[in-house]
Amino acid sequence: MTETQIRTGILGTGIEEGLLLKPVTYPWAMELYDQAVANTWFPNEIQLGEDLGDFERMSEEERSALTFLMSYFNPNELLVNKALAFGVYPYVNAAECHLYLAKQMWEEANHCMSFEYVLETFPIDREAAYASHVTVPSMVAKEEFQVRFIKRMTEQTLDITTTEGKQDFVRNLIAYNVILEGIWFYSGFMVALSFRQRNLLRNFGSLIEWIVRDESLHLKFGINLVLTVLEENPDIATPEFAEEIRQMVLDAVEMEEAYNRDLLPSGILGLNADYINQYVRYLADRRLEELGFEAHYNVANPAKWMATANDTLQLVNFFESINTSYEVNAKQA
Repeated sequence: MTETQIRTGILGTGIEEGLLLKPVTYPWAMELYDQAVANTWFPNEIQLGEDLGDFERMSEEERSALTFLMSYFNPNELLVNKALAFGVYPYVNAAECHLYLAKQMWEEANHCMSFEYVLETFPIDREAAYASHVTVPSMVAKEEFQVRFIKRMTEQTLDITTTEGKQDFVRNLIAYNVILEGIWFYSGFMVALSFRQRNLLRNFGSLIEWIVRDESLHLKFGINLVLTVLEENPDIATPEFAEEIRQMVLDAVEMEEAYNRDLLPSGILGLNADYINQYVRYLADRRLEELGFEAHYNVANPAKWMATANDTLQLVNFFESINTSYEVNAKQA
């Protein structure tokens, strides 16, 4: 088995492919792996118990919003892991990508345990929190959207050597890395961190900040992976497929706006659904631009204190100018 046979591009399903780490073919993946390892942390390093006094002083609407967030985040961290394990890892053959994906899967598990830590620390009705993701229509719609894409990767036959199969692979990446992790999760992070902006739940805010740090790397990896697949497989990037991807993002915004109206039906101090949804539209424009499209909503960022968490490091044209040499360790814009 020669090196040429082993290195056939980033996509592949052969067990004997991707067994050699050096020479590294995709430096961006190795750099992200190194940074992910350097970011390693554990939930119990943060003393959430110190926030209990804040939780008791919070209004019923504020406590309800926190419960709502836990109801969504907790199962969806595990859903992301399924998407990685069944929809990404089996179709990528570069060893450096496998290393990063293994670390990302551990991080998703660590995030799940972080939200369990929140549920164990605060007097939150765990049964109600768990039930919401299958009883609240806006939450159900988001989950059904995600499950639809992963089922294509797991319950049906996906031939990664065909244009259609490669497009399905990219669709799954858009659904999970860009939409779920890059828009929906960030929307929730903003709400969670807004408590700290009002000097509430400061340690909980630190926990969320650590999760955001991980998620920013997940987003960079996903975009790099999509761009690399497109660069190596130009047959994918048809105008019709580009429009489909753009519409996926716009549909996701509508779902998130409905979710946020359920999250904050009456608003809380300094925050309401309209404010969050402007942030969602701002995020969607950033993701569209990172995928090479024009901004659709053209709205300002209402939460400028979230600016360093919003953007990946370099904008490239998703369907025209492919650039996979991202700078990983630079300060975010």
